[in-house]
Amino acid sequence: MSYIKANFNNLDFVALNNIEKYKIAKPFSHIIIDDFFKEEILNNIIEDFPKDLEKIGDKFNNKTELKFGLNDPRKLSYQTNNFINFLNSSIFINFLQKLTSINKNLIPDPYLLGGGLHELKNSGFLNIHADFNRQPKMNLDRRLNILIYLNKSWDERNGGQLELWDKDMKKCIQSIVPIFNRMVIFSTTSFSYHGNPNKVNCANSNSRKSIALYYY
Repeated sequence: MSYIKANFNNLDFVALNNIEKYKIAKPFSHIIIDDFFKEEILNNIIEDFPKDLEKIGDKFNNKTELKFGLNDPRKLSYQTNNFINFLNSSIFINFLQKLTSINKNLIPDPYLLGGGLHELKNSGFLNIHADFNRQPKMNLDRRLNILIYLNKSWDERNGGQLELWDKDMKKCIQSIVPIFNRMVIFSTTSFSYHGNPNKVNCANSNSRKSIALYYY
């Protein structure tokens, strides 16, 4: 099954044509790609998205964040697991390798540590931060983050924008609305400060949904 839209099928071409764009992006190397995946694939994942994720997954409720996460493949749907397997496949990783010009071979995280499904309900947020750099189970350096958004009819009024800040954490350089079928890829360093401090503002029946994958 092909997960990617036809106009992106030549992944080598897409990567090579965006190397420079990725490299020079501010405040740190990143790229935003819209409508990369087939809509029916993401629609199935939305349909299967757990209605009770806050009960069957992990809840993070403290001064720095209010969100829910699920990274247990036994609790993810068949469609969702297959999609994640594709994102962790050699086909997709080779694309990431070329796009980011990372010299050493990238390795996916089979444990989905910190990744998988994420959800922020009304008033949910995640303060600006830099992610952990080591995967403790595999003792590897974290190099890339990928975020794929699943939110239809979402705009700035709903909050939850992904913000990318400068290395001094004094200024937001990029604010990204988490709309449906938007993928953000960015390099993970000690200075890749990001988050969504602007609290989610949506009806109780809606939420900010995403898939997060990390590569080492």
